[in-house]
Amino acid sequence: MSVTIKDIAKIAGFSHTTVSRALNDSHLISKETKEKIKTIAETLNYTPNYNAKSLVLNRSYNIGLFFSTINEGTSSSFFYEVVKGVNSVVCGEFNLIVSGIDEYSNPNTINKKHFDGIIIMSQSTKDDYFIYNILEKKIPIVVLNREVQDVQLVNILSDDRKGVENAVEYLINEGHRNIAIIEGKKGFKSTQERKKGFIKALINNNISIYKDYIVKGKYDLESGYQGMKQLLNLSNIPTAVFCSNDDMAVGAIKAIVEEGLNVPEDISIIGFDDNVFASYLSPALTTIKKSFEEISIRGAKKLLKLIEDETLERERIYVSTELQIRESVKRVGGIS
Repeated sequence: MSVTIKDIAKIAGFSHTTVSRALNDSHLISKETKEKIKTIAETLNYTPNYNAKSLVLNRSYNIGLFFSTINEGTSSSFFYEVVKGVNSVVCGEFNLIVSGIDEYSNPNTINKKHFDGIIIMSQSTKDDYFIYNILEKKIPIVVLNREVQDVQLVNILSDDRKGVENAVEYLINEGHRNIAIIEGKKGFKSTQERKKGFIKALINNNISIYKDYIVKGKYDLESGYQGMKQLLNLSNIPTAVFCSNDDMAVGAIKAIVEEGLNVPEDISIIGFDDNVFASYLSPALTTIKKSFEEISIRGAKKLLKLIEDETLERERIYVSTELQIRESVKRVGGIS
């Protein structure tokens, strides 16, 4: 039989109201009393009854984590890092409900009765209708990964454009001039920002931008593989390729090896994300580190504060990227 608040109250010598408040960190209860009650609860393996708590505190104890889509354009490593980051913060206090925005055809099912707060890992401006709907319903919300204009909310993102610009500058400093890009999924803001960083670096260094060196991708292994195949069929094969994420970089490396070529001796490769497998590849992948886990942790912590105090100031927070130099880039000469 499960332990109840009344059981804890009997052992602790307090009323069940005091125990309930202590377990919910009420400011009405002293620190010493809270510690005593929480120790007893932990010893008895007490598990909160969320249904009962919901009725008392008018909460659902659900946090929603929504991706633009889960089915296409969301790599498994990206998904894992985001869920892991958010869950590490909310686990034990809230239930985490994960879904794709594209799976919610009826936005009216999103309301305060079902969610105490919502985190959106946004990839596209198509998500804006969903975001505005949540704001209208006054549900605490944090948007990750993409800047949302003209609204007041907590927005946490990284400077993808600058990260790619720095990576391509590195390729240029290593002597590369024939540099290609395999883009991410069409319509995603990250795809646009990374392409802008790529082009800006080339323009700043007076390097020609070849239309054939700009190849479409979808942020998955197959599109990286096919994109690289397309580049290998050119009469003037690039000496370096920036892949808009690490999954596509892996696909590109496979295509290069199948062609009897070598990374980085024949073609240098740079990825984006610094996924868990990047340093274990052979050669280890040079990539741009974007910590989705850190972004997600910071977003979840901000959301919990908003749930407790919805009057908190809205802000935009940038998490910096960092180039991880490993073995997949070869120096072919200095700057001319």
